[in-house]
Amino acid sequence: MAEKKMLGFQDILGNDMIKDHFKKAIENQKVSHAYILTGEAGSGRKSIANAFSMSLLCEKGGKEPCMTCHSCKQVLSGNHPDLIYVKHEKPNSIGVDDIREQINDTIMIRPYSSYHKIYIVDEAEKMTVQAQNALLKTIEEPPSYAVIILITTNQEAFLPTILSRCVQLKLKPLKDFTVKSYLVENLGVAEKDAEICAAFARGNLGKAIHLAASDEFKELYLKVMVLIKQVETMDLVDLLDKIREMKELNFEMGEVLDLMQLWYRDVLMYKVTKDMNMLIFKDEYKTINGMGQKIGYEGLENILSAIETCRTRLDANVNMELAIELLLLTMKCP
Repeated sequence: MAEKKMLGFQDILGNDMIKDHFKKAIENQKVSHAYILTGEAGSGRKSIANAFSMSLLCEKGGKEPCMTCHSCKQVLSGNHPDLIYVKHEKPNSIGVDDIREQINDTIMIRPYSSYHKIYIVDEAEKMTVQAQNALLKTIEEPPSYAVIILITTNQEAFLPTILSRCVQLKLKPLKDFTVKSYLVENLGVAEKDAEICAAFARGNLGKAIHLAASDEFKELYLKVMVLIKQVETMDLVDLLDKIREMKELNFEMGEVLDLMQLWYRDVLMYKVTKDMNMLIFKDEYKTINGMGQKIGYEGLENILSAIETCRTRLDANVNMELAIELLLLTMKCP
């Protein structure tokens, strides 16, 4: 089996408080029997869970995995007998049988080669109520060596009894500068592209990495830029045709709105500060400056407000074309 891309704590960007929590738990031998790691997809939840697991199983016994001992190599190759990743066949549900067969029925078997036996449940918000109740019995009276890590995007999906028996740790977004620097220095992304990807990803490194490599995102960016720059001169019918074209290409309207929001935020920022260094779209500062001279402060606030209103309407399943048309009218005549 090919080695998985796993990192030690020191190689994971951001969320220092969570990493320190885990390292102190290892150092002081006060490891909890159950953790919930919450954050959006791409925020680093799995990387932190894997670093913690590898550190607990490492033969050197330090706060960081050594990456070289037999145990670390087993984790890296996906073959450590005391690290179990709970799987589920149904894509939208983790059932009671999944929990019983993979956790409850095996947890009383002592670790094969380590002091700890670790279970990682990804997408744990998909556990049914029955599955959570089955897991609860194990969490209430776990063997001393057991550690269960629930990885989730939504801890509100858990029963209060599950929440009360787990250490809850929530990952925070990274700073845009940190994400941008990583893209430039580690992946060789051009600085202007890294700036846009970092801002668009809103502190989510995994998402930023995906965007930087995505031809679809580059195409979406170009199409939205054309629409914004021509919104004043183009007929509403032609503008709506461009929106329909994006929709037919399966572009997310939420992402279209995100790019619009970033653009007009830049226009407003430059109008106020005249500081090019504060822009996301630095290469477009002449266009941004020109637009800022034409549109007053109130007009820019109206456009940004209309973008949020459009987002709310789309989330409420209002007719997409109607919601976008109202937005475009505001962009044309703010």
